[in-house]
Amino acid sequence: MTQKNTSQRRAALAIIILAAVLIELTSVVLYLYAREGIRKEVELRAQNELYSKSLEIEKVMTAVEVAARNHVWAIRQRLQEPDAMTDMVSQMVSDNPLLTGCSIAFMPDYYPQKGRYFEPYAQHVGDSIVRKQIGSERHDYTQADWWSSVIETGEARWSEPYFDDSGGEVMMVTYCVPIHDRSGKVVAVMGADVSLEWLSEVLNASHVYPSSYNIMISRQGLVMASPVESLTLRKSIEELTAGMNDTATLRINREMLAGQHGQASIVDEKDEKNYVFYSPVGGATGWSMAVVCSDREIYYGLRQVTFNLGVLMLIGLALMAYIIRRTARSFHREQQVNAEKERIAGELRIARNIQMAMLPKTFPPYPDRNDIDIYGQLTPAKEVGGDLYDFYIRDEKLYFCIGDVSGKGVPASLVMAVTRALFRNISAHESQPERIITQLNDTIAENNDFNMFVTMFVGVLDLPTGRLRYTNAGHDAPVIISEKVKVKSEKFAAALLPVDSNLPVGVMSGWKFTSQETTIASGTSIFLYTDGLTEAENIGHEQFGEKRMLEAIKENMEPHAFIDHITEAVHAFVGEAEPSDDLTMLAIRYTRPKLASTLQRSITLSNDVQEIPQLAQFVDEVCEAVGFGTSTTMSMNLAIEEAVVNVMEYAYPKGTKGYVSIEAEANAERLKFIISDSGTPFDPTAKGEVDITLSAEERPIGGLGIHMVRQIMDSINYERTDGKNVLTLRKKL
Repeated sequence: MTQKNTSQRRAALAIIILAAVLIELTSVVLYLYAREGIRKEVELRAQNELYSKSLEIEKVMTAVEVAARNHVWAIRQRLQEPDAMTDMVSQMVSDNPLLTGCSIAFMPDYYPQKGRYFEPYAQHVGDSIVRKQIGSERHDYTQADWWSSVIETGEARWSEPYFDDSGGEVMMVTYCVPIHDRSGKVVAVMGADVSLEWLSEVLNASHVYPSSYNIMISRQGLVMASPVESLTLRKSIEELTAGMNDTATLRINREMLAGQHGQASIVDEKDEKNYVFYSPVGGATGWSMAVVCSDREIYYGLRQVTFNLGVLMLIGLALMAYIIRRTARSFHREQQVNAEKERIAGELRIARNIQMAMLPKTFPPYPDRNDIDIYGQLTPAKEVGGDLYDFYIRDEKLYFCIGDVSGKGVPASLVMAVTRALFRNISAHESQPERIITQLNDTIAENNDFNMFVTMFVGVLDLPTGRLRYTNAGHDAPVIISEKVKVKSEKFAAALLPVDSNLPVGVMSGWKFTSQETTIASGTSIFLYTDGLTEAENIGHEQFGEKRMLEAIKENMEPHAFIDHITEAVHAFVGEAEPSDDLTMLAIRYTRPKLASTLQRSITLSNDVQEIPQLAQFVDEVCEAVGFGTSTTMSMNLAIEEAVVNVMEYAYPKGTKGYVSIEAEANAERLKFIISDSGTPFDPTAKGEVDITLSAEERPIGGLGIHMVRQIMDSINYERTDGKNVLTLRKKL
């Protein structure tokens, strides 16, 4: 008896020690995972802050560049009128509230009657515009870097930040544009001045953490903004970090001056660790911005939680020792068997919950949309099942599917989970249903050692047009319920959608799936189901069947009520019989509203980026007509220009002449731009979402342009119709 008790004590002690080791290992793993998660979160927040503030700065600078370039042609037309130059700069300042002032600095003695140095200048002073001539022997602008560099290169550029003691008398930067005479010679430099007061407001509007701070430098390394205001424009970044003798700081300085993205950890003069995230400011400024976060503040909460968890673990180990000591005396085989049964049952319940959680469960899924209504329902016959359905909207297209995995139980549920995940991943960058199913089929068939397959239907509904493209893989044909003129008291027509059968998914790799399409009208419903509906049996083993299903469709209801009605009909037929198969249904009602058009305009450009200024004027006029403000108009210009330039560069091969048509339409709810061309097929929406949390080296090339368009517009949509690429961009009014 004593030997048995000793063995029990040793076993209990071994369990406690093992539990302690496992808990400690778990704690270490959790700590590392939590630390990595916090690091990624900090990186994401810092990158988002860099991106958002860079975008704000870029918007201002781009607006100034566009305004300056748009005025150059007017100045060239009136170069022979020296007195008109003051009017030109005044008009420039009047039309652009972003500007502090504007000047035109001419070559010495260009206008002999105006003296050697002629530089008319206009600036905002309160609500008025002050005009003056600031060129003189004392203010010899020809010695300024901004003037001489533009004269020598003949190219527009942003100046380094400086204090203007002759014109605006504030800290500013200037966008310098060369003015050419009719012979092409540079005769003057127009400077559009922007005060830097707004820069500090943008940088200090928010911070990743209370103690974090932002630094901005110019292309030559001059500090433009920092936590210490007295250092601004008085020291360079190399001078500020001269006392930090670590290679990471030198690398950060070098890469920021080179306009690169990146991140690094450094140790400051107080021997405290900090994380630095940096990236260039967009546009042609050459500026760079950095966010600095303290390691101590980032991981303070994690350290506190780790300490508290350590205390709780010790208490838990003590409690575990007590429980083991008490329960070891009465532990027997029956309890083991019962525990095992309960564990299996619990795991099956968890598996069922996980499986159901993978399916859409929020209905209505798109309450803010008035063109689509969806409802889905899956009822497993056992604890877990092999049916699936899914749907989501990407780029104004509804991607949806329904499927039925061969077999039952856990294996079928695993295949169901893989199939649903593959559908999401593949359709995220592919809009053709036959390609989605082909890739899904090849992936599942490649390692299908258990010879399981999936009958599946995949559809892609273009919401603006009602164009439905679909591919069937051995699944039951959906029912199309369409409105029709009242005939014999019937207000709707229900019929099976014509489908090609094809092989089920996973049967044979390399199978060529066919694609079909139709166009559905507003008010049409699509009802999809698995064979658990038509093969539902009553006590007499009679099946519900396709005929009863069509007879049960009494009217074109909204999706939730429709599926409830069908469910009641099936339950009434089955009665007390045990369900033999999963019952899955998905109803989609297409209700695109028709709104009267309030604006229609169009412009056609050749595939030459030199015609982009015409596009900007066109977009400005359209935005003004629908009542958009300056900020929204600037954003719309960025989005439309990016989209049109993409078409010019990719739809037409180099050296090929073509045209791009831009149509603007508006109704009471939204404004849309329709960009079409007859070039080679080119779908810009096929580019996946850009992960801006990645560094420039890790992020794949391309995609930032369409990412910007997605951020600005409410929706984008691409269709290849009648041999044309048609890209539609929408913005709510």
